[in-house]
Amino acid sequence: MSVKHVLSRGLELGRSVFQLGLLKPAGRVAAKFRGERLRVSRPTRTVQPQTFLPGRYRFFRLSVSGLAAQLQSGAFRRVIGGGSARNRAVFLAFGVGLGLIEQEQEEDRTSAALCQEIQAVFRKKKFQSLPKPFTSGYRLEDYVIGKQIGKGCNAAVYEAAAPFAPPVESKKCSLVELNQKEAEDDNKKEEPLRLSASPSFPLAMKMMWNIGAGSSSDAILRSMSMELVPSCPQALRKEQGELTLNGHFGAVPKRLSAHPNVITVYRAFTAEVPLLPGAREEYPDVLPTRLNPHGLGSNRTLFLVMKNYPCTLRQYLEVCVPKRTQASLMFLQLLEGVDHLCRQNIAHRDLKSDNILLEFDNTGCPRLVITDFGCCLAEDSGLKLPFSSWWVNRGGNSCLMAPEVSTAVPGPGVVIDYSKADVWAVGAIAYELFGQPNPFYTLESRSYQEKQLPALPAAAPDDVQLVVKLLLRKNPHKRPSARVAANILHISLWGRRVLMGLDKVQMAEMMAWLQCQSAVVLLKGRGRDQSSVEAELQRSFLANIELEDLRTAVSFMTYERKQWRSLLMSNTQP
Repeated sequence: MSVKHVLSRGLELGRSVFQLGLLKPAGRVAAKFRGERLRVSRPTRTVQPQTFLPGRYRFFRLSVSGLAAQLQSGAFRRVIGGGSARNRAVFLAFGVGLGLIEQEQEEDRTSAALCQEIQAVFRKKKFQSLPKPFTSGYRLEDYVIGKQIGKGCNAAVYEAAAPFAPPVESKKCSLVELNQKEAEDDNKKEEPLRLSASPSFPLAMKMMWNIGAGSSSDAILRSMSMELVPSCPQALRKEQGELTLNGHFGAVPKRLSAHPNVITVYRAFTAEVPLLPGAREEYPDVLPTRLNPHGLGSNRTLFLVMKNYPCTLRQYLEVCVPKRTQASLMFLQLLEGVDHLCRQNIAHRDLKSDNILLEFDNTGCPRLVITDFGCCLAEDSGLKLPFSSWWVNRGGNSCLMAPEVSTAVPGPGVVIDYSKADVWAVGAIAYELFGQPNPFYTLESRSYQEKQLPALPAAAPDDVQLVVKLLLRKNPHKRPSARVAANILHISLWGRRVLMGLDKVQMAEMMAWLQCQSAVVLLKGRGRDQSSVEAELQRSFLANIELEDLRTAVSFMTYERKQWRSLLMSNTQP
């Protein structure tokens, strides 16, 4: 047999194996091959012939492991039988190579099974969105409304309380000490600025501004249905939900499952617009004519009840620069939140520091939650939006609109893919977390060059700088997903010493680390720290662990390290 003939058969073998699904178990692969009886490691069995594999390929009618064994035995038979050295070498090379492929496949199957077992353990514990379930609160009269705590383009937010909602603890979390050094120099004693949700008002009520939607509940919900995406199953009264959400005004909007880094809407209802404190001064134009003769608003609107958070991320960053570890954890929380949205085919499309709320855990670490879903994309078609004309809504905040969205030109068959748009915005927000202005408030996302991006402060960890660099790539196909980016930070925070000591990723080492990490997180979950930000992030990582995502994350880190070494060597050479 000539070398050319052997190589051509090898190529045919590779093509056939890939067509049949190399990653399927050997038994299922063998069942697809044409033949009468196949001899593998187990006793032979009859397989129905398949028409797509020509008869001349009967040499390859074996599983990968069986074929490897036959090629190796054929090589040794040729040694004994006096075959040519060239044929012996070719047969042995093919046999050994296929044996290694089968071994790697078996390792992958074992590792994937372990990842699934870890997922099953950590997905059992559901995130509790309500500290104490309550069954009331579907009317505006059920609440006591306090002062205004926020205002946006489409709504005003007020602090609220209700008899059925327990008050929050009166313990206040220190935000930042302002001008402490100057106060010491001037011999002045200043109280540190403390910011927390009022214990008397544990809830926040968001009153939407209704201009043009009419006063019908059906019309209001049809116009503002996206606000209901993060609502819990009990947000709408049962009979009201059946009346207004099941076919009267269109498809039921998607509902997000609860997540520590995504807001939860406890209640949603329509009611007449009241005259709340500061309404005539803050937003007179959106009031109905019965409250303002010159107002343009309708008599009824949508009210959303949520947890009252101390401040927004923007307010926090105006007076505080987070420490290195805290900033990394905040960055990681945003990635986890965006990954949770992407897994359920929802794109926020308006991520910015004003739409991220903040509170503190029992250790004083900031916990972030994504809010304001009025511009989100939550269609059955997933994260792709047909862009046939300029009238199609591409989302909010044009400054933090991903390049593939901002540069899209409408036309027949044009589709905008939002699968990596939110994660790009998170990469831009990372600059604010580490004490720098967001570069895209000066740069244009549609025309910037990657080399124009400023460097993060030297205090930012190397892996954070790597993730930001990857997330802000203009080409979305070269941009990692939120899950891969989060895995990089998880490994950097808790597993770098174990995994990054290897130039090549060894699956056995990786799986051993995952098992140890799982045991540590389970043991910590029994103590006081189970509700801390760090513990929540570790549980989220293990509940969503996927073998390929983890391997991709480690590959990114390993590649960057090699690039850094080569750059360092080139700089040190004379």
